[in-house]
Amino acid sequence: MPRSQRSTPFTRHTAVELRKEPTPAESRLWSYIRNDQLGVAFRRQHAIGPFIADFCCVEKKLILELDGSQHLEQAAYDAERTAFLESQDYRVLRFWNNEVLNELEGVM
Repeated sequence: MPRSQRSTPFTRHTAVELRKEPTPAESRLWSYIRNDQLGVAFRRQHAIGPFIADFCCVEKKLILELDGSQHLEQAAYDAERTAFLESQDYRVLRFWNNEVLNELEGVM
């Protein structure tokens, strides 16, 4: 029996495109969590259902989201997204971009 897909081809394609141009905050955090530096593997721009997680540790079911100022205006969308991801048994941690850029030790 074929394996079910975790997301749509469009979502997977969008995730690939997002990986090509990370934000400064995404680049900074990625440099600290890539290559199992924390003892677990993270994926960047990982498609889950109709959504794309900024960083995802599938093994620990943990998602790290980095939010910029646009998230102030999309609280309802973010709540829906978080509810979906939590329904898939993921824990979602959100950080502001400026936290990653200016207080990375606290984020880590």
